[in-house]
Amino acid sequence: MTAYLINHLRIPGGVPNEEGLSYLEQVEDTVTAHGGTYLAQGEVEVVEGAWPGSAVLIAFPSMTAARSWYTSPEYRGIRHLRVNNSINDLVFLEGVTPDFTVAGFAQQVRAAITSAGGSA
Repeated sequence: MTAYLINHLRIPGGVPNEEGLSYLEQVEDTVTAHGGTYLAQGEVEVVEGAWPGSAVLIAFPSMTAARSWYTSPEYRGIRHLRVNNSINDLVFLEGVTPDFTVAGFAQQVRAAITSAGGSA
Protein backbone atom coordinates (compact mmCIF):
# COMPACT_ATOMS: atom_id res chain seq x y z
CA MET A 1 0.00 0.00 0.00
CA THR A 2 1.31 3.46 -0.85
CA ALA A 3 2.84 5.46 1.99
CA TYR A 4 3.35 9.20 2.03
CA LEU A 5 5.91 11.49 3.55
CA ILE A 6 4.63 14.92 4.51
CA ASN A 7 7.18 17.55 5.49
CA HIS A 8 5.97 20.82 7.00
CA LEU A 9 9.03 22.90 6.15
CA ARG A 10 10.16 26.27 7.44
CA ILE A 11 13.42 27.80 6.21
CA PRO A 12 14.79 30.57 8.46
CA GLY A 13 14.95 33.73 6.38
CA GLY A 14 12.88 32.08 3.64
CA VAL A 15 15.86 31.29 1.39
CA PRO A 16 17.95 28.11 1.67
CA ASN A 17 21.58 28.62 2.64
CA GLU A 18 24.48 26.78 0.99
CA GLU A 19 24.01 23.62 3.10
CA GLY A 20 20.27 23.66 2.43
CA LEU A 21 20.89 23.93 -1.30
CA SER A 22 23.40 21.07 -1.09
CA TYR A 23 20.71 18.94 0.57
CA LEU A 24 18.21 19.79 -2.16
CA GLU A 25 20.73 18.86 -4.85
CA GLN A 26 21.31 15.42 -3.29
CA VAL A 27 18.04 14.29 -1.71
CA GLU A 28 16.06 13.37 -4.82
CA ASP A 29 18.45 10.56 -5.78
CA THR A 30 18.08 9.03 -2.31
CA VAL A 31 14.28 9.19 -2.58
CA THR A 32 14.04 7.70 -6.07
CA ALA A 33 16.44 4.89 -5.10
CA HIS A 34 13.71 3.70 -2.71
CA GLY A 35 10.85 4.07 -5.18
CA GLY A 36 9.80 7.50 -3.94
CA THR A 37 8.12 10.08 -6.15
CA TYR A 38 7.67 13.78 -5.41
CA LEU A 39 3.97 14.66 -5.67
CA ALA A 40 3.91 18.25 -4.39
CA GLN A 41 6.30 20.88 -3.09
CA GLY A 42 5.92 24.54 -2.30
CA GLU A 43 3.88 27.14 -0.49
CA VAL A 44 0.50 26.09 0.85
CA GLU A 45 -2.85 27.86 0.76
CA VAL A 46 -4.09 27.95 4.34
CA VAL A 47 -7.88 27.76 4.51
CA GLU A 48 -8.16 26.99 8.25
CA GLY A 49 -5.71 27.29 11.11
CA ALA A 50 -2.07 28.24 10.66
CA TRP A 51 0.67 26.69 8.56
CA PRO A 52 3.76 28.86 8.35
CA GLY A 53 6.18 27.72 5.69
CA SER A 54 5.78 25.27 2.86
CA ALA A 55 5.16 21.57 2.37
CA VAL A 56 6.65 18.59 0.59
CA LEU A 57 4.64 15.49 -0.32
CA ILE A 58 6.41 12.30 -1.43
CA ALA A 59 4.83 8.93 -2.25
CA PHE A 60 6.63 5.65 -1.57
CA PRO A 61 5.45 2.23 -2.75
CA SER A 62 5.02 1.09 0.87
CA MET A 63 5.68 2.08 4.47
CA THR A 64 8.62 -0.33 4.41
CA ALA A 65 10.13 1.57 1.45
CA ALA A 66 9.58 4.93 3.19
CA ARG A 67 11.27 3.74 6.37
CA SER A 68 14.05 2.13 4.37
CA TRP A 69 14.73 5.46 2.64
CA TYR A 70 14.75 7.39 5.92
CA THR A 71 17.19 4.99 7.59
CA SER A 72 19.38 4.39 4.51
CA PRO A 73 23.08 5.27 4.76
CA GLU A 74 22.70 7.55 1.73
CA TYR A 75 19.95 9.62 3.31
CA ARG A 76 21.50 9.59 6.78
CA GLY A 77 24.63 11.03 5.15
CA ILE A 78 22.79 14.19 4.08
CA ARG A 79 19.99 14.38 6.66
CA HIS A 80 22.00 16.77 8.85
CA LEU A 81 21.99 19.34 6.03
CA ARG A 82 18.19 19.55 6.33
CA VAL A 83 17.92 19.23 10.10
CA ASN A 84 20.59 21.85 10.84
CA ASN A 85 19.27 24.42 8.38
CA SER A 86 15.49 24.25 8.50
CA ILE A 87 12.59 23.52 10.82
CA ASN A 88 10.66 20.41 9.86
CA ASP A 89 7.71 18.34 10.98
CA LEU A 90 8.21 15.10 9.06
CA VAL A 91 5.57 12.36 9.12
CA PHE A 92 4.84 9.13 7.30
CA LEU A 93 1.22 8.33 6.53
CA GLU A 94 -0.09 5.10 5.07
CA GLY A 95 -2.55 5.40 2.21
CA VAL A 96 -6.07 4.01 2.31
CA THR A 97 -7.34 0.87 0.64
CA PRO A 98 -9.32 1.23 -2.63
CA ASP A 99 -12.58 0.44 -0.79
CA PHE A 100 -12.04 3.04 1.98
CA THR A 101 -14.87 5.46 2.76
CA VAL A 102 -15.04 8.04 5.52
CA ALA A 103 -18.56 6.90 6.40
CA GLY A 104 -17.30 3.33 6.69
CA PHE A 105 -14.51 4.51 9.00
CA ALA A 106 -17.10 6.26 11.17
CA GLN A 107 -19.09 3.02 11.36
CA GLN A 108 -15.96 1.13 12.49
CA VAL A 109 -15.36 3.71 15.22
CA ARG A 110 -18.99 3.49 16.37
CA ALA A 111 -18.76 -0.31 16.51
CA ALA A 112 -15.51 -0.14 18.52
CA ILE A 113 -17.04 2.32 20.99
CA THR A 114 -20.12 0.15 21.39
CA SER A 115 -18.08 -3.05 21.89
CA ALA A 116 -16.01 -1.24 24.55
CA GLY A 117 -19.20 -0.53 26.47
CA GLY A 118 -19.59 3.10 25.46
CA SER A 119 -22.33 4.74 23.50
CA ALA A 120 -21.99 5.96 19.99
